[in-house]
Amino acid sequence: MDRQGAGAAWGGPAVGTPLAKARKREPVAGRAAVRPPLARAELLDKGARTRFEEEIDAALKRRPVSEAKLAGALRAVAPFSPSLRASLGEATAVLLRRGARQRELYASGLRALAEAQDRQVVGLLRQALAGDEAGGSAALSAACFSRDPELSPVLAKVAASRQSHLAFGAELARVARGESNGALLAQLAPMIKESHRISMCIELFVPLSRARPVAAPVAPALSVLRGAERHLGRWLVLAEVAVRAGDSAPLAEARVRSGVGPSSARTAWSLVTWALSDTDAVVRGKPPPPAPATRPTLELIARLSDRPSADRDTTFLFRLARAGSTSVRPMLEALARTLPLADDTSVRAALHLARDHGRHELGEALAEVAGRGKHEELRGMAAAALWDVTSVGDSEFASGTRARMPELIEELLASRSIGNVAWGALLRAAAKGGAGLDPLLTETPFRWIQWGWLE
Repeated sequence: MDRQGAGAAWGGPAVGTPLAKARKREPVAGRAAVRPPLARAELLDKGARTRFEEEIDAALKRRPVSEAKLAGALRAVAPFSPSLRASLGEATAVLLRRGARQRELYASGLRALAEAQDRQVVGLLRQALAGDEAGGSAALSAACFSRDPELSPVLAKVAASRQSHLAFGAELARVARGESNGALLAQLAPMIKESHRISMCIELFVPLSRARPVAAPVAPALSVLRGAERHLGRWLVLAEVAVRAGDSAPLAEARVRSGVGPSSARTAWSLVTWALSDTDAVVRGKPPPPAPATRPTLELIARLSDRPSADRDTTFLFRLARAGSTSVRPMLEALARTLPLADDTSVRAALHLARDHGRHELGEALAEVAGRGKHEELRGMAAAALWDVTSVGDSEFASGTRARMPELIEELLASRSIGNVAWGALLRAAAKGGAGLDPLLTETPFRWIQWGWLE
């Protein structure tokens, strides 16, 4: 495939020009002079860091239409670059001073810094939590991941708020940090309105459902919220957090429900039972349960997503695919039937079919999208899928693709699409042996980079 000169043809911004703030950094409130305790080695090269800093600087001057995509890309790459986190922290401080807590860049900064245990987040969170609406759901969620004792007084103050959803968010953080026995959280749970419960599920509980085990006192409050939840996907999120906290009640309830009611309900609850059993096995360090033989439908998959059913989110389908379920192959075949691959769902379906089900010709289809596909926004994602496909086996196609990968990464880093730049940066980090990047195209970075979902 002839990809020479692609970066220049796309008109990508020049790299190597440092940001003004990179030359002279303003101090951030509460930022220590020491290196963040969990900072990883710098896995982003200078060109990629400069590109992201340019995008951040431009977003601060004028809010871009595609800010969610930029914020999602930063969420994905920030863990691999202490230098980029420094720039992201400065941008978050600027947005805090402006009171712009509705900005996606603000949410991305607080969440990414907190999950990386970056020291500068403490001062930012103190300032955010003390402001209007306690800094919003992004600040309350980020507080769940910070262990710094400096936040204890301000979280206790917010937990005494008359606004039940703010008090609940702050108390949830206190429970996650091991500072509360959960009694107040359980008292607040019945007061949560449906609209707040829906937003809490996405903004607070989805991040906790994929994090380390949560403190056990969260379980009674989650039981109350599940009792009021009618959406199966959101019920599953609340249940997974409870299972991570050591509560076996959600799994037992799902097993009971999978044996009663109409056939469609039993099928849905059987998949919920499997998902909770899988989470329980991870928490307890046991072998995973066998993948279910249930053949899913698009309607069923949408019901099991934490997003509104109207979004037709296919997250659960690819969860089954990653678990090795053979029953999902017909749906994957249908999604990848039309060539060339034209959307993100077909690219992901092709990945699993090529890697796990022997459809080797779909590796070539992925290479076409990554190399010279018509859909620019899919190139980086397709390249990440290629990386995962070629990580298995040692075929001529795999060796040839890996040999071309450095050239492809350079093209992605020069792309006008910030999503492609993010995938290119992650590919380069994976090539350098970055931890947690095998496989590369997993659900969380996909949601951040392709869809701009920042939870």
